[in-house]
Amino acid sequence: MASKNIFRIIFHNQGSIYEVYAHEVSQGGMYAFVEVGDITFGERSKVVVDPSDEKLKSEFAGVKRTYIPLHAIVRIDEVEKEGQAKIHPGGESKGGNISPFPMPMKPPAAD
Repeated sequence: MASKNIFRIIFHNQGSIYEVYAHEVSQGGMYAFVEVGDITFGERSKVVVDPSDEKLKSEFAGVKRTYIPLHAIVRIDEVEKEGQAKIHPGGESKGGNISPFPMPMKPPAAD
């Protein structure tokens, strides 16, 4: 049996950089959104608890799929194995070197 693809999705959300892993990534049915489904959180040691991993688990609890605005995506990689989901402080004002795209994307004009 072939294993499912694993994708690492890095995106901006409310001033932070999120890094999550999922099995499904596609162009969503909504214009300018990336559809992410089957978000995974690997089994980690019960002795050491990472607060950012726990925050992500609680934030995405019960979510089947999420739609991320295209301009919030930093990168999407197909990876060999799942890593640990993380939240990093983001933006140049917080010491990071990644900033969101400066202007919102406009949908094409209707004819």
